[in-house]
Amino acid sequence: MAEKPVSIWVKAEPFSYGTIPVAPHPRLNSTNIRKIVIYSKNKGSTGFPRLSYSMWQHIACNKLHLSEDLAWMYFQTCQFFTEHPPAVECLERDEALAKCKDQLERSKLLSKESVNLFKFVLYLSMQQLYRMSLRTSLVAGDEWPSTSSSTTTLELDGRSTPRGGTTKSLDDHSHLLFIQNNICELTDLMSEEDSKMSGMGAATTPAKVLTMEAVEALGSVLVGRLENSPSLMPLQDLACLQTVQHMSGYIKTSKTFSARQFSLWIKDCLVQNPFNVSSCIASGTRLSWPFVGEDHKSEQSHKRGKIATNAHLVPKENVKGNKMIIMSQVSKQTIARSSGTLEMSTIKIHRSHHSFLYLLSPLRSVTIEKCRNTTLILGPVEATVHVSGCENVTIIAPCRNFMISGSTLCTLYLLTPNRPLLLSGNDTVMLAPYHTYYACLEEHMSKAGIGPSPNLWDQPLCIGPDHRDDMPVWHILPENEFYQFSIPFEMQGTTKAVPCAIPTYYQKELSKRQKQIDTWQHMVKDAGLTRDQRKEFQALVETRFHIWLSETGHKRELDSLVVPLQPAVEKR
Repeated sequence: MAEKPVSIWVKAEPFSYGTIPVAPHPRLNSTNIRKIVIYSKNKGSTGFPRLSYSMWQHIACNKLHLSEDLAWMYFQTCQFFTEHPPAVECLERDEALAKCKDQLERSKLLSKESVNLFKFVLYLSMQQLYRMSLRTSLVAGDEWPSTSSSTTTLELDGRSTPRGGTTKSLDDHSHLLFIQNNICELTDLMSEEDSKMSGMGAATTPAKVLTMEAVEALGSVLVGRLENSPSLMPLQDLACLQTVQHMSGYIKTSKTFSARQFSLWIKDCLVQNPFNVSSCIASGTRLSWPFVGEDHKSEQSHKRGKIATNAHLVPKENVKGNKMIIMSQVSKQTIARSSGTLEMSTIKIHRSHHSFLYLLSPLRSVTIEKCRNTTLILGPVEATVHVSGCENVTIIAPCRNFMISGSTLCTLYLLTPNRPLLLSGNDTVMLAPYHTYYACLEEHMSKAGIGPSPNLWDQPLCIGPDHRDDMPVWHILPENEFYQFSIPFEMQGTTKAVPCAIPTYYQKELSKRQKQIDTWQHMVKDAGLTRDQRKEFQALVETRFHIWLSETGHKRELDSLVVPLQPAVEKR
C-alpha cells in the first residue's frame, strides 16, 4: 500500500499535560461549549476572535457555575499550551500578579488577558476525553479506556488504571481515537455557513466552511509533514499546498475550506504520532547514563534501569513537546544529570523504586508514574509535572503547573506560580515550599520562565468528586520536619542560595536548629578536652552517626554519591 502524501498526527503535549484527568464539570459539556462560541461572537471584540478573560469569567461563573479558580485554571492552561508564550512574557505576568495588593488589582490585571476563541473551545472539548462512555465505546467496538497493543520491555504502554481514575498521560492511541471520532464535531464547532451557498433553495442545506483562522486553531492540536520529509509543517500550511488543496477542500475564491471535506481529509491522513512513547522505545537511542557511584560489582548486583531518547529524531525547531526521554525501572540507583539531551525534554519516569534522581536542567514537562520510595530533584519545568499512581515519593521542583492523582504518602517541595492541582485518588499529600538550589538554578529558571514569585505551593486546587472539607487529603509540612535540602554536586554557576522566599515559620525553625549546632560546637570547644579525648570523642560521634545512617537507610544514598554530577556533554 502506497504511503500517504501527507501524514497528520495529534500533538501529545496538549492532551497529556493540558487536559485535566478527571471528569469535567457537568455543565462543561458539548452543548454548552457550542453556546460559548455563539455567545462570544455576539459580544463583539471582547469575545471574538479573541476571548477576553473577563468575558470567559462571566460565562464560566455566572452561566456555567464554575468556580473562579477553576475558570482561571482552564484559561491559563489553554493559553500556555496553545499559544506558547515566550518565557519572558510568563515571567513578566507572574511578577505583575505577585505585586497585586488585593483581589481587585488582580482582577484588573487578568481582565487584560485573552485567548483565541477557537483554540479555547477546542481545549474545552478536549476535556471530554475523560467523560467517555464505556457503553458507547464498547458498542463502537473499542475498549475504553483504550489499551495499547504494543508490548515492550519498558512496559510504558499506559495500560494501568491507578487508584482514583484513568491516566492517559502515556496513551497516545486514545488521543488519536478522540480526534478521529470527534473531528467532524470539532470542525462543526468552528464552522460558518457559506453565504454564497445559502438561499439556493429550501431543499439545499447550506454548506459549512472553515476559515483559515479555524484551521490554524486546529493546528494547536494537529501537526504533520509531507511524505519522506523530516520537517514538520503547520496544519494550515499543509492544507493549502497546491498538491493537497483538492483533498483538503480548499476554496480559493473565499480562502476557506469545506468543513465536511476538510474533516474527511484529516481522518484519511491521521497516523500515530512519530514522537510518542512507543516510537521512542522502538526507534530511540538507548542512553548509557552512568549511575552515580556505579562500578562493575553494583552493575552485576542491580538490574539496570532502561533509559531511551528520541532526541536524534526530532527536528531542532520542534523540540518542545516532542523531544522525549523515558526512564523505566530505575531501582536502588542514583542518577545525576545535567546535559543538552536533558534540556527542554519531556521526561517520562516509570516504575522507579528506592532511587534518587537528580535531573538538573531546564525541562519541558515531566510525568512520574507508579514510582515508590523515590526522591526526584528536578530542574525548572517549563510546563507541567504530572504525578500518578505513586507511593512514598518526594518531589522537589520549580514548575509552572503541577498535578497529582492516585498517589499516597507523597511530599512535594514546590515553587509554582499556579495552584497545584490535587485530583482524584490521593491520600496523605504533604505540601512544602521549594527548599534547595544548585549553581545554575537561576539561569535555568529564566530559560523555563519560572520566577521566584509568586509561589502558590500551599494553595492547592482540589478537583474531583472524592474531596471533602472535613477530610482533606493534603497537609502543610510541620515546621519540625522541614530541613533545607543540599544538592551534593559542584557545578558552574552564580546561584548561592534558595532563590524564593521561605515562609517565616520555617525560617525560624532553621535558625533554631542552627543555634543548637552553634551551641553544641561551642560546648565541645569549651570542654577543655585533651587531644586524646577529642580523638576518642570524635570516633564515638562518627560511630553513632554511621549506626544512624544504617538504621535510616541513608547509608546507601551517601555511598552512591561518590562521583561528581555528569557534565553537560551532549548537545541534543
